[in-house]
Amino acid sequence: MNQFDDVRAVLCDMDGVLVHGAQIIPGAPEFLGRLRASGRKFLVLTNNSIYTPRDLQARLARIGLPLEIEDIYTSALATAKFLDSQRPNGTAFVIGEAGLTNALYDVGYTMTEHDPDYVVIGETTSYSFERITQAVRFVAAGSRLIGTNPDVSGPSERGILPACGAVVALIRAATNAEAYFVGKPNPVMMRTALRTIESHAAEAMMIGDRMDTDIIGGTEAGMRTALVLSGMMTRIDAERYPYRPTAIIESVAELFN
Repeated sequence: MNQFDDVRAVLCDMDGVLVHGAQIIPGAPEFLGRLRASGRKFLVLTNNSIYTPRDLQARLARIGLPLEIEDIYTSALATAKFLDSQRPNGTAFVIGEAGLTNALYDVGYTMTEHDPDYVVIGETTSYSFERITQAVRFVAAGSRLIGTNPDVSGPSERGILPACGAVVALIRAATNAEAYFVGKPNPVMMRTALRTIESHAAEAMMIGDRMDTDIIGGTEAGMRTALVLSGMMTRIDAERYPYRPTAIIESVAELFN
């Protein structure tokens, strides 16, 4: 992995790279230890906007993966930073959980059900038809439509669930409005993450298990990229894409040894 020896900052996807659900991927704790020991800055990224970094830190600690709260960066945090840069101290009607509402509160946003600047859609465990209807009416009246990420479905113990992208698609179909997604693969999330750790793309790399989110996002942000095969993709899958990662490796256990 000589092409990564001079990397000073690492953005790393969570699921499929460090964990599979409640299982740690072999070598992940040691990989994080090497990042710390070498002085490399890093953030663990997730498109999941349900949980706060504190929630995720506690969940990961319970399965034996030690991270600090500051080591975790979610699409909710990226969305809040983006909105703060676009319209500081704005207002939003939100469909989502604490991870999203807390992030918006922290940048000075007000949650409202009266003429919001933005309708912001994230994941939630219980999508409400009444609130989706409210969102449709706000967007039809001129509120701007934001999604934390474009994922249309997510896994659960009982099968797939509709996710943020599916709900945004419903609102777009009902209103003919444009939507903007902040999370991966949008390089905006990568760039705001790098700014959070005061790093630059030229000295950074993105590690992920998906070509269509992690690798393209890292590439478009100007970073080197590593596709790990510990998640959902194979080498054959990767060959189908018109862009290439800098390296394809079995898992993070191979990095920075």
